[in-house]
Amino acid sequence: MDADEANAVDARATSLAPLPDHGDVNMPWWQELWRRHAHITTPLRARGLPCDIEFGLSAYIVRVSLPDDSYLIIGPPQEPPSDRPPGDPEGWIVTRERISDRSTLFEHIYDSAPPAYPGGPEQPETRHGGSAQPLIEAIDHHLARLGLLPHPIPLHESPHVPLSRPTPRPPAPEEAPGTPGRGPVYVYGDAILALTDQLNGTGSYADAAVLLHQIGDPVNGLLERLADFVEAAAEKARESEDDDGFDLSYDLSDAAAEIRALVEVLDAAEDRMRALCPPPPPPQPSAIPSRTPPRPVPGLPPSPSRPTR
Repeated sequence: MDADEANAVDARATSLAPLPDHGDVNMPWWQELWRRHAHITTPLRARGLPCDIEFGLSAYIVRVSLPDDSYLIIGPPQEPPSDRPPGDPEGWIVTRERISDRSTLFEHIYDSAPPAYPGGPEQPETRHGGSAQPLIEAIDHHLARLGLLPHPIPLHESPHVPLSRPTPRPPAPEEAPGTPGRGPVYVYGDAILALTDQLNGTGSYADAAVLLHQIGDPVNGLLERLADFVEAAAEKARESEDDDGFDLSYDLSDAAAEIRALVEVLDAAEDRMRALCPPPPPPQPSAIPSRTPPRPVPGLPPSPSRPTR
């Protein structure tokens, strides 16, 4: 796609932030880099965040402009340099930065890169590797908390990963067509992994209870929706004229009932988790007012003393 075609696409997709405004946009090498990073830039542009591709210390990075004049740097590990092609790293590192005369900001948001040395510490995100879905969700969560998302997009409307079926990962450029990739992307499973990372990272029982509510709420929680899904699968199996379709429908109906039994357990677990919060500290005693008589104000006659009874 050349620059004119890219601009035409952007004109049709009015919700996307515009392309960068510099001469490299018309260069074939830059357009190829942009294409390789589209799985990162497209969902962020859909949120109203302008993106650009730059060269970091040893690899290309995505630079994302934020409404408060700070910016995100999204890229692979820079030291040591990687042999992997642009846009397909072993893992992603995301930081939020701002450098000005008045202040300097540096926030570490996400790190799915492997340890820098054998046996080194792993971050919770390391399990995601180079997957884009949990990366975008982590950025969504962080920027939403800061109020820096111009156009928040619910997960089910996100344009970067279709939700209807597992999405095959694109092969690396050196792979021949038909070469098995690294496996499909399971959007719903990755979403639960992201929720697990949030739970592992919180230091608050109240926040943990909120996350449990997402799973165990008896009306709209994940388990209740999962039970609905399994029941729908049972109905679908029952439509078959095959005898095994009836057997399968009964097995799925039993599974849905077991899931709903878990809903009751986790619904109670939310309140029990919240009860683990330490009690608030006792109120401090208020200061005892001084009984020292007020000092006379210069220039005013002394107040008359009360008669003694």
